[in-house]
Amino acid sequence: MSKSGEDQPAAEGAVIAGNGNAELAQNEGQNEQQQPPPNQPTRKESFFAMTKSLILRALIIYFVSSFFRRPAPDAASQGKSVANAGPKITAWNYFENGTDFDLHVWLSENPDEVNFQQKSNLLWLQEDLTYGDWTSGVNRDGIYTHSLKLKTSQHLMNNGSVYLHAFVTRSGMSPDPKAPNYATNGHMGHQQHQLNKFKKLRVNRNYNLLASEKEKLEHELKHANLKDTIVSHWHPNLTVNLVVDQTNWAEGSVPPPLDDYVKFVDGGKTYLPILFVNDYWNLQREYQPINETTPELELHLTFQPLGMFKWQLYAAKQMKNKWAGNMLGELMAASQPEESDEDQDSLKETLLDTNIYLLGITVAVSILHSVFELLAFKNDIQFWNNRKSLEGLSVRSVFFGVFQSLIILLYVLDNETNFMIRISCFVGLGIEVWKIHKVVDINYDHDQKILGVLPRISFQDKGSYSESSTKDYDKLAFKYLGWACFPLLVAYFVYSLIYNEHKGWYSFVLNMLYGYLLTFGFILMTPQLFINYKLKSVAHMPWRMMTYKFLNTFIDDIFAFVIKMPTMYRLGCFRDDIIFFVFLYQRWQYRVDLKRVNEFGFSGEMEQQHAAQKLEGKTANGAIEGPDAAPATKKTAAQKKQD
Repeated sequence: MSKSGEDQPAAEGAVIAGNGNAELAQNEGQNEQQQPPPNQPTRKESFFAMTKSLILRALIIYFVSSFFRRPAPDAASQGKSVANAGPKITAWNYFENGTDFDLHVWLSENPDEVNFQQKSNLLWLQEDLTYGDWTSGVNRDGIYTHSLKLKTSQHLMNNGSVYLHAFVTRSGMSPDPKAPNYATNGHMGHQQHQLNKFKKLRVNRNYNLLASEKEKLEHELKHANLKDTIVSHWHPNLTVNLVVDQTNWAEGSVPPPLDDYVKFVDGGKTYLPILFVNDYWNLQREYQPINETTPELELHLTFQPLGMFKWQLYAAKQMKNKWAGNMLGELMAASQPEESDEDQDSLKETLLDTNIYLLGITVAVSILHSVFELLAFKNDIQFWNNRKSLEGLSVRSVFFGVFQSLIILLYVLDNETNFMIRISCFVGLGIEVWKIHKVVDINYDHDQKILGVLPRISFQDKGSYSESSTKDYDKLAFKYLGWACFPLLVAYFVYSLIYNEHKGWYSFVLNMLYGYLLTFGFILMTPQLFINYKLKSVAHMPWRMMTYKFLNTFIDDIFAFVIKMPTMYRLGCFRDDIIFFVFLYQRWQYRVDLKRVNEFGFSGEMEQQHAAQKLEGKTANGAIEGPDAAPATKKTAAQKKQD
């Protein structure tokens, strides 16, 4: 997406950071410790998945917050409090349009104080600026830049912090309280920002399970004393924004998060100019560790005016860290914040590089994809809840679906994944387990308990399944399926064991099963195709749910053409389409079948019999027999017509 002139310097600075600071990444000791990065999805693919996650997250936040929402106060008490409050005083901006001012940028190791006597701490002094001027600067866009190199102090190398303090004063004034030209009454804009950021470096403890005992011992000794460490990181780009706005704010009425930046003076009659330190466009992967290999650090500062609308967007984005204080925020903050940073990078790159029309289509299609997922979820539950007969349905596929959902859940728990993904896996497993009592009769034997506590559970096929030929066809389909799946499973087992590294045998089994199900999962739909072929019927299929799911596969197909991805991923998007087209062919081939029941437990013959019984009930007093009854019937009809 094309950016306005206000945001271009930050983006350009990010490019400079990626090219000019490559040497900072050469940290030999820590490169051995860090886990090798996995194959990352493309920007648009990550943006598509992230948009869906944000939509689902917004729905969950809305429903949860609705339970804890405070009731609205009654009109009488509300009117009384307003009457006692009195009129509010609206404040004016201390900087009117056209005011000349100076920008002072200082460095300090203290977040609250600045040593103004140490002149080397002055990073940048930009004089003779004009408030509300959008046409000055080198490129006539109101933007000024300044680059310098900072000597890395021992405090910073030892995971200390360093802060930037930005001040705007009227022209000729100083932020130093001891200076003779100190700002009148201390009225000046001020904002501080921590320049370094702490990130966790994870130790790669994976190893080849087929390694010899000697190699395993060496690996354990090498990583015995290594722990996940938190290291200070540096990004060379930073933007200082001055909000250009003349809104008459009233003290106590500024909405959050803007109230953190609007500072009132003179009894609420004036508010100071608003400074905002912006690092939104700094990509997380461009942060470099600070250590002995970085004796100097580059810093590219940019000053630019900022409008009210963009300031609100940036401020709201920075407010997300405060969500860790509420119930749902703690759970989300604890679930892999670094992965969230990677998602944010994908979002930023998409906003910077993607055409605005393609971006709009991506958002619209992502919303449509989420709607179809919810509809498929709803119709899947409705189908199994109303199901009366299991004739034509694969019961074994239901049990295998439970196994598949369990493997996926254990996999995401073993790996640090997003909170929303864990919730969706829990819900998916719950639905699959709920289906079990719909397809089999569950018996609890309290006389024979497991470990003396849990009752012994036994399963028995329902009559509509065992008494029909569906059970035999289902068993035969899984027999043929085993001939194809087990050789593939053994081959994948051997490949993963030889060529991949794992944390242990437990992780190996989970990774192997998850990768196998992800690669060959579409084969599990073939038993239902086989049963349909044997029964010559598709009347028992949940067509609504399947329609929504396959509409989503077609959306995935569209993104497979638009998004650059490996060939295997692209082929994986089309494998479900093949199954769906076979289902469509079967629906066309077996479109008339009055003997088979539908998802509500009714068949065409049952409907005809019900209609015949209803007709017989209307003529209960006269079973019409022989030709003598015809005149009487006609006479009755003629009499009714006369009446």
